[in-house]
Amino acid sequence: MDTQENKFGFTTFAENWNGRLAMLGFVIGIATEYLTGQGILSQLGLM
Repeated sequence: MDTQENKFGFTTFAENWNGRLAMLGFVIGIATEYLTGQGILSQLGLM
């Protein structure tokens, strides 16, 4: 019988997806700053 790994909590599956999404968000943030010429905080009106 196959054992199914949990998809929630501190599992390898969850940590892999967390890292992938964090890298994607970082790249999108840098690209947005490059294309607009403004930092993320200025785009949100916080600076």
